[in-house]
Amino acid sequence: MLKMKRVSETYDLKVFTDAGDYFGDVEDSIVSSNKVAGWKIKATKNSYLSKVLGSAKGVIVPHQLVKAVGDIFIISKSAVPSGTGSEEGSDAA
Repeated sequence: MLKMKRVSETYDLKVFTDAGDYFGDVEDSIVSSNKVAGWKIKATKNSYLSKVLGSAKGVIVPHQLVKAVGDIFIISKSAVPSGTGSEEGSDAA
């Protein structure tokens, strides 16, 4: 059976890549036409995002790159920004 979650229940969940790296925390959702279009992920202390982004607050991850939502978020490694710029599929927030 498919388990449903309210969007509000996902706030502050830990986000990990499919490679097992801690990415950050869910800050907000982006809803378009009654569907989740993306997720704002904030860079938190000791997260991969805080190391890569420096002074930026986080990134927006398209919902298509989310692999699983449960007690944690699992996202595709392709959502991870490389170096100082953003990779296709993720934007600086």
